[in-house]
Amino acid sequence: MADAPTEAPERNRRRLFWPGGLSARLLVLTVVFAALGGTLAIPPAMAAYEQQWLLDRVRAAELASLAPEVAPDRVVSEQLKTQLLEGAGVEIVAVSIDGARSLVFSAGRPSRAPYLVDLRPRAAGLALFAPFQTLLGDGGRVRVMAEPRFRKEADFIEFVATDTELKRALASYLWRLVAIVAGVAALAGVIVFFALNLFLVRPMQRITFAMERFRADPEDPAAQIQLSGRRDEIGRAEAELDRMQADLRAALNSRARLAALGEAVAKINHDLKNMLTSAQLASERLAASNDPKVSQALPRLERALDRAVKLAADVLVYGKTEEAAPETQTVNLADALKEAAAEARLADARVKLVSRITGADQVIADPDQLHRILVNLLRNARQAIEHQEGRTAPGRVEVSMEAQAGASLIRISDDGPGVPMRMRERLFQPFAGSGRPDSTGLGLAIARELAQGHGGDLTLSITGDQGTVFELRLPGAPPPRARARRPRAEG
Repeated sequence: MADAPTEAPERNRRRLFWPGGLSARLLVLTVVFAALGGTLAIPPAMAAYEQQWLLDRVRAAELASLAPEVAPDRVVSEQLKTQLLEGAGVEIVAVSIDGARSLVFSAGRPSRAPYLVDLRPRAAGLALFAPFQTLLGDGGRVRVMAEPRFRKEADFIEFVATDTELKRALASYLWRLVAIVAGVAALAGVIVFFALNLFLVRPMQRITFAMERFRADPEDPAAQIQLSGRRDEIGRAEAELDRMQADLRAALNSRARLAALGEAVAKINHDLKNMLTSAQLASERLAASNDPKVSQALPRLERALDRAVKLAADVLVYGKTEEAAPETQTVNLADALKEAAAEARLADARVKLVSRITGADQVIADPDQLHRILVNLLRNARQAIEHQEGRTAPGRVEVSMEAQAGASLIRISDDGPGVPMRMRERLFQPFAGSGRPDSTGLGLAIARELAQGHGGDLTLSITGDQGTVFELRLPGAPPPRARARRPRAEG
């Protein structure tokens, strides 16, 4: 916590020296990189300029060194010598022939040793540093050695001269180079900036603005991204954003419908709960009847009413919070399946229930939630068989169970038409998992939510023309012969 106040000012300072917009950053980077590229070209250009400047004086000095050979008696007057040295811009000229160095002209002995610039090919690599040695030096004389052009018998020609004129020429040439590099960098930066801004930055800005407008108002038609039809990464980003916006709008519309439906269901369940409470009072009065048929049917009626009242109360809570945590206990699966089959209306002749569940098979689950899961699965199987076009034979729903790694795996299979291919991916989504117009598509979504609340899951195992198999996995399988406890009836 102590470091936070110091980090914020540093981050703000960095922002002061770095532009925030993508366009501005692109322009700055382009100019900087172009300038760096041009700067790298300055040393070779300076070296070439200095080399050419010195070579011009070398040739003038070489021509001057030929004067004694053509002069009478090979003697040059002082006046002519001075004119030759001034014309060549040098003070001393020497020639090396067969390893012997001879002084041709000299205007005087230098006060201090000059620095050397060797223009012979074997020392060409050193030429890159020579211009800076001249510019950064404190002034003086330069000694230049080069191969001869006119005197073929000589090994090399050398001269000594002041570097004042060379330094002025190099400084002037350096400023011209800097101006050229700056101009080229600015021009290249502007050209690259406009090109990249047209093809990259502006499309990214359109995507960013569309995202910002969509976030501010998803219902705004102007927030929809306009596809450019490009096939590169920008075009893919536009297409993905367009799909994402469509999916989010659909999700928001579904959420609005769910909110409206939840409000309506809450009102209906409030009234339904009052009606069921009245029915419970009526069932209590029926308990005083001595009719044996009434006494026989009354326990089932009471359990159904208790479960309906609890379900109505849970629906009221569901609109505010998530599904209540299961109150697990040992449940006799055969009894639970019998009650669920009766509520799912599997007793008629059109759809037959085949149970592979024995009286000793038990599971660890919340009795009421397990009942809701089984009812949804059995009812869906019955409705799928009844709505199968062209079917004349009776339907068949089979339920079996096996223990797997400390869990109970319950299989519910039917010989119906199977789940259509277009419905399989969203089978467990609310309001989307049913292909029948008279179904809300909530049954399987609620069943899976209840199963996952137990720490298990509900999955579609097999589906096709031969039928469908759902697998309900519940963790914590009890011993096979453990005694089941009766589900509690809650008011």
